[in-house]
Amino acid sequence: MWLFKRLSLILTVATLTGCGFSPALAPGASGAALPSRIEVMAPNDRDSFDLTRRLEERLGQPTNTLWELSYTLTTSQESVGITPEQVTTRHNIHGQVNYVLTDLASGTSVLEGKIENFTSYAATGNTVSTLSSQRDAHQRLMFIMADQVYARLLLASDQIAQ
Repeated sequence: MWLFKRLSLILTVATLTGCGFSPALAPGASGAALPSRIEVMAPNDRDSFDLTRRLEERLGQPTNTLWELSYTLTTSQESVGITPEQVTTRHNIHGQVNYVLTDLASGTSVLEGKIENFTSYAATGNTVSTLSSQRDAHQRLMFIMADQVYARLLLASDQIAQ
């Protein structure tokens, strides 16, 4: 069994090497040009603060800014778990981020996209625990969407860094 696992690992590495695969954040790679070069739009509420904070964790604090990342963020809530007594026990929070990466030198849009995702939380228990669960679900959603935006930036880093 261990021979099969090692053989499959060696074949996977050989295949990825042969197809031109290279890590996006390797020194000299196009993704390595993004950290500390993108200024994320200033937040204006708790959700956008969490989104911006996570993006800055991934991208680093801007020091030599070449691009600006602006976004519009929308969230909505939906009740999904309702008991026969008409008490809501579960909520989904849907989020959408439309983002634009702008080259500061030319003022042109380099990359645009839309991210959508959702999280859930339970509304059982007392008011304090429900509010805490709701706040945690919002933060998780912002982190998930920020990670997706970051992944899209890395995927497009070849076009961005030209």
